[in-house]
Amino acid sequence: MSGDFSPEQKRYLEGFTSGLQIARSGRGLGGKPAAQESSGPDAEHIAAQDRTVAAGGKLNDQEKFKREQHPFDAYGRLKEQAATNTPPKPADNFRWRYYGLFYVAPAQDSYMCRLRIPNGIVKHWQLSGLADLAVRYGGGYSHVTTRANFQIREIEPKNAVALLESIQDLGLCSRGTGADNIRNVTGTPTAGIDPQELLDTRPYAREWHFHILNERGLYGLPRKFNVAFDGAGTIPVLEDTNDIGFQAVEVKDGFGIEPGVWFKLALGGITGHRDFARDTGIIVKPADATKVADAIVRVFSAHGDRTNRNKARMKYVLDAIGFDKYLALVEDKLGSKLVRVPSEALATRPPFDRSAHIGVHPQKQNGLHWLGVVLPVGKLTAEQMCGIAAIAQQMGDGDIRLTVWQNLLISGIPAGKLQTAETAIKKLGLTTKASSIRAGLVACTGNVGCRFAASDTKRHAEEIARWCEARIELDGPVNIHLTGCHHSCAQHYIGDIGLLACKVQVSEDADPVEGYHILVGGGFGPDASLARELYRDVKAEDAPATIERMLKTYLARRASPNESFQAFTRRHEIPALTDMFAGAAQ
Repeated sequence: MSGDFSPEQKRYLEGFTSGLQIARSGRGLGGKPAAQESSGPDAEHIAAQDRTVAAGGKLNDQEKFKREQHPFDAYGRLKEQAATNTPPKPADNFRWRYYGLFYVAPAQDSYMCRLRIPNGIVKHWQLSGLADLAVRYGGGYSHVTTRANFQIREIEPKNAVALLESIQDLGLCSRGTGADNIRNVTGTPTAGIDPQELLDTRPYAREWHFHILNERGLYGLPRKFNVAFDGAGTIPVLEDTNDIGFQAVEVKDGFGIEPGVWFKLALGGITGHRDFARDTGIIVKPADATKVADAIVRVFSAHGDRTNRNKARMKYVLDAIGFDKYLALVEDKLGSKLVRVPSEALATRPPFDRSAHIGVHPQKQNGLHWLGVVLPVGKLTAEQMCGIAAIAQQMGDGDIRLTVWQNLLISGIPAGKLQTAETAIKKLGLTTKASSIRAGLVACTGNVGCRFAASDTKRHAEEIARWCEARIELDGPVNIHLTGCHHSCAQHYIGDIGLLACKVQVSEDADPVEGYHILVGGGFGPDASLARELYRDVKAEDAPATIERMLKTYLARRASPNESFQAFTRRHEIPALTDMFAGAAQ
């Protein structure tokens, strides 16, 4: 008998050995052995899990879910659940978020679907199509999010697959918009039309978007991941609140580096965990942004915490090993050195206009304008979506541009059509004009549609706006952000006034009521700072009058007519502010 193995025997032995390796890696995980091979697109994640277990760590439940069955290998079961109108169990509720589906019980016995829209720009026919899908498969409305994106809500399990596939028919998708993945790619909303921009972010956001979609190895990270591109336009994109912020900057001549427009690289932003993205001293050629971002994400995937989800964001890897070590690992991935420059080599960024996302503004294209439309705390009915789409098609360039301020812009409107467009928007029950309060009003979904939220943030935001608009006339912007829980989807820490939902115990005998902790003095960009807590446990019904009192005190006691609310609150300690505001109530 020959000592050589036949091809069939070799294949058997290879399979047997592979099975042993998988079985070994699955020991101690508290679940079934890993179904994935140890090579292929998921290999990096499996290796990171294995290192965690080998070091004595215990994988969290979500890591076990991913290991037992990768969500993209389970689409057939999602279809089976749709056929029987069956809601998902916890493991599948996590997995289906890879497709952008969130089962939000007990807030609603239905799915929410979050889309992926690179740079936040959709065509008029896509918006009209989404309106039809919202009626056919959802609750007949959409929410604009703080990542310049759409959410469709109240989707029964039986409609989930039909909705996902219909979204793709529109040339859009929802892939990877939930769970431990790279979320919607944001960019300057006025990209390509802004007179002051240094760079049109659309091609770079688009390239990164398609890189994510077509690279399975970028799914299944230790935790979610955010990337934003700022082209130095007039409307802030809040890139300093992202894990990666690419900030367009002009590099001066005379520093041994090619002058021109580069991206400045900032890392580690996550304001819900009280940190902004920090300048790394590195600049990146725009054409290399996707390659650099890929390396950064893969280092995070290899070193992120897969045991404690509260400490699993990239910020905590940076805190643990330091920026220098992290960037050295990125350079190892790239196989080349990153470009470092002194701060004096970079020109100052053109300033923001905190009101530029509302109303009429001239574009760089002669005779054309963008028109910023106010949305009531980010909500649009299907009828309004169709109406906006028609206005964009008939009077603009056909684009609808979402912003991180939960509103939208219609671009490419000639001067002669502006009045007609504004009249049409008014007929939809919307407006292009807003008070300083409403223009900066941001609210997350709240407990109507999110199981984590402690208060009805959108309703309370409207109540605050209506109350204060009737009693105060401000001469400058004031951002008020209401967020329902510690996840800080509405980024309460960067608001001039931030409200974090809580339950307030009013008496021993009564059930707790909805309320807020109130913070002041937050900011972003050149004014970046985390808001400080001013009040705790304010009942929601008392919030409008409380904020009225704060704003009236500011107007009466500011140092000059030009002093902003942010500057006013920052130059006083919290006890002094509480004393002043208390005095105003007497």
